[in-house]
Amino acid sequence: MVYNNEEFISWVSKHLNHDPAELSMKFHGKMPWIEEAVTQVKCRKKTRKKLEKELECPSFYFPTALSAEQCTGDKLAEFHASLIDEGDTVLDLTCGLGIDSLHFAAKAKSVTSIDRNQLLCEALSHNASALGYHNISVVNADCCEFLNESSTLYDVIFIDPARRGSEGQRLYGLHDCAPDVIDLLPSIRKHCHKLIIKASPMLDLTQITRELPEAHDIYVTGNDTECKEVVIVIDFNVNARSETMIHALSASNDFAFRRTEENSAEAVFSDPPATGYLYEPNPEIMKAAPFKLLCRIFGLNKISPNTHLYWSENRVDGFPGNTLRIVKNIDYASSNIKRFAKEFPEIRVTARNFGITADQLRKKLKVKDGGELRLFATTTASDKKIMIVTEERKLKSEVRMFSC
Repeated sequence: MVYNNEEFISWVSKHLNHDPAELSMKFHGKMPWIEEAVTQVKCRKKTRKKLEKELECPSFYFPTALSAEQCTGDKLAEFHASLIDEGDTVLDLTCGLGIDSLHFAAKAKSVTSIDRNQLLCEALSHNASALGYHNISVVNADCCEFLNESSTLYDVIFIDPARRGSEGQRLYGLHDCAPDVIDLLPSIRKHCHKLIIKASPMLDLTQITRELPEAHDIYVTGNDTECKEVVIVIDFNVNARSETMIHALSASNDFAFRRTEENSAEAVFSDPPATGYLYEPNPEIMKAAPFKLLCRIFGLNKISPNTHLYWSENRVDGFPGNTLRIVKNIDYASSNIKRFAKEFPEIRVTARNFGITADQLRKKLKVKDGGELRLFATTTASDKKIMIVTEERKLKSEVRMFSC
């Protein structure tokens, strides 16, 4: 049941800045819907950064706290919607709270949203109406059974398989998630022209291309701190099969390449200079692994085959990651270790292929964690241990789109 009366909505709006636990104790038993209202407060607090668009609607409803925790955020949903064409018909096989369905609806002719959970279906029907989307049809059903019983052909099918096991354990492989997209593929093929699969960011890209050789595009999305998801696109209308295009996608870059291009590229390995610029790839680049191509495209030197840090004497714009100015390059020697803290008493420490952890090195150097400077401790291709002091403040790079 979706609570949608004015008193309920007003109470939630009035108490958004209060502590949910205190609200539950204070108002327990006073209204029949109080626990549901407290859930709304809790969910709105949890999703205030990732669902800004939906939360502008005061009657937007969360059926459970888990639905808020597991739902797609607006930014990722906008990206998913960018993969469909205007006027498409879309089938969302595992809609959940329905954030993806709502974003599809803003662009599609019609959206059919499927979920086995009746509460989620009722919430999506309510939320779609509250937000003014009247082209969403919500069906409470098992998606596998729905496909078996349906004869409708859609332009696009979107699927986000559940990545939690029966005991709450995390699942990563496509065969392990529910539904099993690999087993379901023959049935999906009969019902759409294009398939979009949202998958775990932990999924191995080589495994994807092995299990889904028809994949035309694999998108690895991320931000400054983490890889967010892997999205696989299969276009069943394309007869000629070409090699999968891999996209390392962030807010400012789409670094697109094919694995054969990476395999044929050559990296240049050398020790970094005393001054210059250091380049640290974003998380989505680390996942996609175009490590040799970065050298070729940007004309960079790589510090070591096993350390994905790059350098140049002159600054290069557009690198998909952090660009930092090298302040000092110090050999890892006892004399330098002893006096390091006098020159750099406060610094953030990163250890890459160094033999000890960042915490262990910080204690050895006797420095405080923080400040605008950042230390990269690493081992070069010549097997020399060095400490590169860099300016932590990120240097703005021009936005560029790359396709090899």
